[in-house]
Amino acid sequence: MCGIVGYIGDKNSVPIIIEGLKRLEYRGYDSAGVGILENSHVNVVKKVGKVSILESEMTDRPINSTVGIGHTRWATHGAPTEENAHPHFNNDKTLCLIHNGIIENYSVLKKDLLKKGYEFYSETDTEVLVHLIDSFLKKGNGLLKSVRKALVEVEGTYGIAVISSLEPDKIIAARRGSPLVIGVGNNENFIASDVTALITHTSQVVYLDDNEVVEVYKDKFKAKNIKDEDIIKEVHEVTIALDEISKGGYPHFMLKEIMEQPESITNSMRGRLIQEDGISRLGGIRNQIDRIANSKRIIISACGTSWHAGLVGEYMLEQYTGIPVEVEYASEFRYRNPVINKDDTLIFISQSGETADTLAAMKEAKKKGALILGVCNVVGSSIARESDAGVYIHAGPEIGVASTKAFTSQLIVLALITLLIARRKNLSLVDGQNIIKELESIPGKVQRILELNKEIEKIAEDFVDAKNFLYLGRGYNFPVALEGALKLKEISYIHAEGYPAAEMKHGPIALIDENMPTVFLAPHDSVYDKIVSNIEEVKARKGKIIAIASENDNTIDNLADYSIKIPETIRMLMPVLNVIPLQLLSYHIAVKKGLDVDQPRNLAKSVTVE
Repeated sequence: MCGIVGYIGDKNSVPIIIEGLKRLEYRGYDSAGVGILENSHVNVVKKVGKVSILESEMTDRPINSTVGIGHTRWATHGAPTEENAHPHFNNDKTLCLIHNGIIENYSVLKKDLLKKGYEFYSETDTEVLVHLIDSFLKKGNGLLKSVRKALVEVEGTYGIAVISSLEPDKIIAARRGSPLVIGVGNNENFIASDVTALITHTSQVVYLDDNEVVEVYKDKFKAKNIKDEDIIKEVHEVTIALDEISKGGYPHFMLKEIMEQPESITNSMRGRLIQEDGISRLGGIRNQIDRIANSKRIIISACGTSWHAGLVGEYMLEQYTGIPVEVEYASEFRYRNPVINKDDTLIFISQSGETADTLAAMKEAKKKGALILGVCNVVGSSIARESDAGVYIHAGPEIGVASTKAFTSQLIVLALITLLIARRKNLSLVDGQNIIKELESIPGKVQRILELNKEIEKIAEDFVDAKNFLYLGRGYNFPVALEGALKLKEISYIHAEGYPAAEMKHGPIALIDENMPTVFLAPHDSVYDKIVSNIEEVKARKGKIIAIASENDNTIDNLADYSIKIPETIRMLMPVLNVIPLQLLSYHIAVKKGLDVDQPRNLAKSVTVE
């Protein structure tokens, strides 16, 4: 969730670290700090708030050092204060550490350290870890060995970087459950929790795996596992371009990413559709197709927006493959001792590929012998590496915390998986070709919806002061109602709930009055008449109605206070189109409320703690 940046080389580390922290701001944070080695001392500067505040402080007191680490913190233990901000240091200030993750047994470790005379100045679990490392240093161990020995005693997750004035020629980095990469440069090396912090300096990266510890010098690095065994790490080429992580002239990343969806959806399908055979081509699961098609059950597990994509995937897979599908919250899945059989297929969905709950659920499922598939956006991520097979969504970097283009790309990939399995079972060639024809039309239809942006912005003006929203949909569009409500909550802080439209009369209808806006997903499909009945029920109670409807639907205009007309498509692809107006509506309401849509309060892009 937090951001880590480190540098060792011949240049001044401070501007490099500050630049890297700025590129990681999208991950969510509440404070920032740097620790650098200067004149054989550890110098730490920490500030609550934005990286720009830290940058101003560093400008006012210029520091020049060739070795340093920086951090943006998202509070877990202790409030956002300078004392709780990272880096943390030992009592004699020779050792400095930054940490992503949670040390679950910190209270037990802290009691032991207090008995040894260590003093604590923060409420964090991280300060416990830096003192624990120091306790091994005081026994005559070197820095690498002390870090490794301390981590053996740690329960929980971590991505850490450590520097010491006693060994100023190195940075020690380690990970378990929290992403960390090494950037390889020319007589300089980097450390980061995300490759986006590094791409202006190097395209060569090394992905750390769990329980690995790396000693990073300016001209080399050495990797070991936590058992002190040497490891050879492969260097990967990063293909992200700088313009992909810039706003490109848009006022916010979120709007840019909404507007990029014709392109991101195209990229998700590129080279994967075979029209003449009515089938999709997915190299990442090619060797597992028969096993998937013969599965007795498919379980989809994810969190947040990815969970909503999984719900749509359930409708797709059951409609076209006849395989029973269950969708599980990853955060609950691992703890309830789920019944998993060897003839099950489990699909884990995560934009970042580093979501802690989803990773933990995946590891639990692997122990049961089922087939594990990963669907994620980030190449080289933990889910991509640990799954048996999988599919990248190729949405490109998503910087805005509220997911938009990744969601629609996840839906497209789930449709491609569905098509591939269905054709292996009983879907006809003609039906497969028709699905491909519709898939190919989706980017153009999304573009037409995006051209309604000004119209949707005008609608948003009337709901800036709303306190509550209700989102209703049926069938494939029930998950879209959930996603629309989530988007509004995430960035506008307006309370919103999504429901199956038929459930409205079983409780939520009590909330309806002239102050309660209701968004209906009302495409002209097989349940259209039922949705119209629900709209009439809300209208009878003076509720304000916003309808997402089909282009040629004139009936809806007489019922809804506001109607947004969008192109039609087949049922399985309706969610891809219907969610676009909801993304724009949420965006414009939040902007008109004067809120930071790219970095909403309390949220982080990559949730790497439980």
